[in-house]
Amino acid sequence: MNYTLSHIPERSTKPREDGLTMVMDKGLAIRQAEDLIAASGHLIDLVKLGFGTSFVTPNLKEKIALYQKAGMRVYLGGTLFEAFVARGAFKDYVKLLDKLGLDTAEVSDGSITMSADEKCKFISTLAKHRTVLSEVGSKESGILISPAKWVRMMRSELDAGSWKVIAEARESGNVGIYRPSGHAHTALVSRILAKIPAKDILWEAPQKSQQVWFIKQLGANTNLGNIAPDDVIPLETLRLGLRGDTFFQYLPEDVATKLRQVPTETSK
Repeated sequence: MNYTLSHIPERSTKPREDGLTMVMDKGLAIRQAEDLIAASGHLIDLVKLGFGTSFVTPNLKEKIALYQKAGMRVYLGGTLFEAFVARGAFKDYVKLLDKLGLDTAEVSDGSITMSADEKCKFISTLAKHRTVLSEVGSKESGILISPAKWVRMMRSELDAGSWKVIAEARESGNVGIYRPSGHAHTALVSRILAKIPAKDILWEAPQKSQQVWFIKQLGANTNLGNIAPDDVIPLETLRLGLRGDTFFQYLPEDVATKLRQVPTETSK
């Protein structure tokens, strides 16, 4: 922090287990990656090279090395994992991770059908030598998964070796744990949190309103993902109560009540 201010929540520090910020890189150039690191690298824990963008991104190994040198875990999007599996090429996927020097991997089944046992086997295999994040939920709108099944899948994948389970939302933030409007499925989230520790879940939250909702529910150190590069610092101000949406989150109740803006007769 550049200066002192009271009533700021304590943030976990890197390398951390909670309060994670995962950024989605959808094809940044090397210079853009360097700028991202210079501006907000101290706040970023994970960088996901979204979906299959790594297949066509130039200077891929150089960019991965930049992020890793800055203390960020880098991994390929789950859709690319699924693309290899769909072609019967899982061993080639592992070789690719080795070639790129990636110690983190994502396992998902948002685009293809895969049994729970098969998915957990992939997780267990990768977890022997890497940090694994596994994603739960469909990328297709209209596909509803019961809360009990969400919990069951998350629990089994954590048991299989996942470091964190990712609650699916896509980069659009309107499927999985969210309604088409972008609002959270509050009952679903509550049912999940009743059984799965919050520290073990990375909530995809690309929209500001979604970030605000999770911060208000779970505090400054909730794990949030699919954050746009330009939104990292704005997200941190939300976490710290330094933006209008969370301004009164950490102020003492008597102070907040006194200072909270209320409509006046002249403003009605």
